[in-house]
Amino acid sequence: MKIFGFILIIGGILMLFTNNFSFTTKENVVDAGPIQINANKKREVTWPSYAGGVVIAAGVVLVAISKKK
Repeated sequence: MKIFGFILIIGGILMLFTNNFSFTTKENVVDAGPIQINANKKREVTWPSYAGGVVIAAGVVLVAISKKK
C-alpha cells in the first residue's frame, strides 16, 4: 500500500505539470489478402488540472493509512 501511495504521489505531481500526453498507433486501413495499407494515427489523452491534486491526495491518504498499521 505504501509503495502504491508513493507512486500515486509522483504521478499526481507529474499530472500537475502536464495536462496531456500523446502517442502514435499504427492501424490497418486496408487488409485485402496480400495487400495491406497501414496508417499512423496520433492519439492524445487529456485530463483537467485538478486531477493531479486529487491523485496526490489519494496517495497521501494511502501512505498515512499504511503508517498507522
